[in-house]
Amino acid sequence: QVQLVESGGGLVQAGGSLRLSCAASGRTFSTYAMGWFRQAPGKERDFVAAITWSGGNTEHADSVKGRFTISRDNAKNTVYLQMNSLKPEDTAVYYCAADSVRFATISTTASRYTYWGQGTQVTVSS
Repeated sequence: QVQLVESGGGLVQAGGSLRLSCAASGRTFSTYAMGWFRQAPGKERDFVAAITWSGGNTEHADSVKGRFTISRDNAKNTVYLQMNSLKPEDTAVYYCAADSVRFATISTTASRYTYWGQGTQVTVSS
């Protein structure tokens, strides 16, 4: 059974930064693509960023390009989301997700990801 535990969320002023972490356990983390999604109240869960198993390829949603960066440390079984220049519209619960196909390419679709964390709240005040 795969477990994903997010941390690093909180309250920050607009223009500030946060770094989210997602610690994985339960299987060979380094062979699976990982993603970050977010969900604001009353809205659907949206893609934020994803990274291949090796970390060699990443993709970011247009709304966060140039501000957010996804990365991973396979030695620590952890994926990160560095968020800079935060805006009030970034306020949401952020979820970490893991693919279930080894060595798969990146997907921006939530349905491709099998395992999900419990989420961490990010609130950006204006």
